[in-house]
Amino acid sequence: MAELRSLVVVLGDQLDLDASGFDAFDASVDAVWMAEVAEESTHVWSSKPRTVMFLAAMRHFALALQAAGRPLHYTRLDAPGNAGSAGSLAAQLQADILRLKPARLVMTAPGDWRVLEAIKAVAEANDLPLDIHEDRHFFSSIADFAAHAKGRKSLRMEYFYREQRKRHEVLMQGDEPVGGQWNFDADNREAFGAAGPGAVPPRTVFEPDAVTREVIELVETRFAQHPGRLDSFAWPVTRAQALQALQAFIRERLPLFGRYQDAMWPGDPWLYHAHLSAALNLKLLNPREVVAAAVAAHRDGHAPLAGVEGFVRQILGWREYVRGVYWTQMPGYLERNALDAQQDLPAWFWTGATNMACLHDALAQTLEHGYANHIQRLMVTGLYTLMLGVQPKQVHAWYLAVYVDAVEWVELPNTLGMSQYADGGVMGSKPYIATGKYIQRMSPHCKGCRYDPAQRSGDSACPFTTLYWDFLMRHESMLAKNPRMALQVKNVARLTDTQKQAVIERAAAIRRGKVGAEAGVAAGAGSDA
Repeated sequence: MAELRSLVVVLGDQLDLDASGFDAFDASVDAVWMAEVAEESTHVWSSKPRTVMFLAAMRHFALALQAAGRPLHYTRLDAPGNAGSAGSLAAQLQADILRLKPARLVMTAPGDWRVLEAIKAVAEANDLPLDIHEDRHFFSSIADFAAHAKGRKSLRMEYFYREQRKRHEVLMQGDEPVGGQWNFDADNREAFGAAGPGAVPPRTVFEPDAVTREVIELVETRFAQHPGRLDSFAWPVTRAQALQALQAFIRERLPLFGRYQDAMWPGDPWLYHAHLSAALNLKLLNPREVVAAAVAAHRDGHAPLAGVEGFVRQILGWREYVRGVYWTQMPGYLERNALDAQQDLPAWFWTGATNMACLHDALAQTLEHGYANHIQRLMVTGLYTLMLGVQPKQVHAWYLAVYVDAVEWVELPNTLGMSQYADGGVMGSKPYIATGKYIQRMSPHCKGCRYDPAQRSGDSACPFTTLYWDFLMRHESMLAKNPRMALQVKNVARLTDTQKQAVIERAAAIRRGKVGAEAGVAAGAGSDA
């Protein structure tokens, strides 16, 4: 066998034939390496939809590599002799290095610090050069973000976003933003009326083919005890499907995306959202083509500026911003716990067995589809764990486990920083807290719930409202120093000692699992996997 010059390592979230790791690829002396390993589904208790999403997309990408004439060494999870079948990516890579004897390893920069360190260790142990190429999938590099952050007392997405707009000439007229303003949030974020969302376009679905059905069968057998369901799995797992999903969103949902991006409706998880984040994060789509399609829709008069700007903000602004935070703050970022939150994650987060209507709806759809929209993540599941005081790493592990779009570079800052305020303000200028009245305003969940969002104590009090007041009292001294929280903190002074004590007692009952869980569901963590 001819000497192997480069073994190009491709991870499950790098499914792009034009990735930088393939620069200078020569099929006569180079080969691609991919492997399915158990660790990627067990280092967190990965849900069945998430595992199927990754494995099905990987297997389809393997077929695309072969069609492109790129030599491939691909190890399936169920292949005989798979060193990663009960172990790690590093173990399988080590076994294949000994077998293939490459002169060097090449890869596009990973999106996960843990994986990067593991691959570095394998390369070092085998005395192999490891060439890591910048990930061109993003608008900005880590060096770009570091330069933006240098010398700033605090990081704020808005300033970074405006720089991005100017630099990449997105929705700009010369040096000024199209429409004369950078932010159209005031024109977005409406709730649905009493009649509901109406005739929302159906979700774009992709019937599992033979490759995906084989993966579903494998996951149902190998990870039978993991959370989630697969009977409705219909995510795009190929480049062609991802492009079809993008086109459908632009055509059918983008015109009303901005107006209803924060609205919720029971039993309808899809609404006017894009459902493209998994395809983006697995690199089946490039953010440049996604942004360009949205901008073109505005230019052609198909979608209003406010909604298009709101969508572009999520891709060009927020997505790039969280990646910069992750790579400039790791590895210590993972351990941050600014609020000293130590509560265990309720076990019913893994089952949906709660009698709180909004949480039950968000958790049930998450477990069925591996999906929840951003407002459900921030202001339902995330809001609850923040005010309950759940240990941030447990919240992080849950979010990383259950969502099909979860890759650590994007999930961790959004969860630990934006949602849980565990970074003390790196990601956001204040904790995002609210009573149950917020959920009542943005959805009809409260109409069918046993709890009253207007009550902070007593048997009928909404746990969100109780925990809101409890949170303000527990963190009063810290929050009082934050100008954006001053008014909320002042409201605590309106409470009598008797009212405060009632809140404290009700909050304690919630933390003991006496409130919110359905009968027989304990309050402790769902898995130590």
